Amino acid sequence: MVFLEDILKEQYSIVKVYKKTDEKSIVRLRHNNLKKDIICRKFSGNGDVYKILQNIRFKNLPDIFEFAENDGKVIVLEEFISGTTVADILSSGLYNEKGVKAVVKEVCNALIVLHSYGIVHRDIKPENIMITDSGTVKLIDFDASRIFKNGKSKDTMIIGTAGYAAPEQLGFAQSDERTDIFALGVLMNVMLTGEHPTNKLYKGKLTKVIEKCIQLDPEKRYQNAEELKKSL
Repeated sequence: MVFLEDILKEQYSIVKVYKKTDEKSIVRLRHNNLKKDIICRKFSGNGDVYKILQNIRFKNLPDIFEFAENDGKVIVLEEFISGTTVADILSSGLYNEKGVKAVVKEVCNALIVLHSYGIVHRDIKPENIMITDSGTVKLIDFDASRIFKNGKSKDTMIIGTAGYAAPEQLGFAQSDERTDIFALGVLMNVMLTGEHPTNKLYKGKLTKVIEKCIQLDPEKRYQNAEELKKSL
């Protein structure tokens, strides 16, 4: 990891710092000669998910160029995506049903790929969904993601964003692909109303879809992203 950090210091300049804490940093870097931008992530945790993502190329996921892991610290170099987040869009207005369907179907496509590798995202929220300048939807930020393991009764670490985290993420059971379905239900409601479904449940054609996604019992939700996509 030290070697990788030395290369970054020698060949790249900082363009923008998106986040910087003791536990996590997200920085946009620019290659001094090629003038090409990348995103550099550093966080405390496990790099197993990024090890898998490094070998996946899919339009609804960012390209992971390189990662290194040492003593509980992970550094990731990934594609810089020029665009805006769903959170940015929501800051100026709500989505209609057509817009929600278009975005969520693409997120489902990303999840179908991730789940096929056993990866559970665990942090689906407006800030982690980007719309590129060309209109492509990309699911980003896998720092909270984990790999589903048969036989596990619950997650090793309790992690996720309040309001979007399914009950099983809070230590009640092991998170799986249905955990991401729960977060998508909350996301759809927020995109349509600006509020969490417990405060204001959307009333319209997507109400039943949202309600099924956010069932407390995972067995009562859509069982995978393909099922949810078909319902849309």
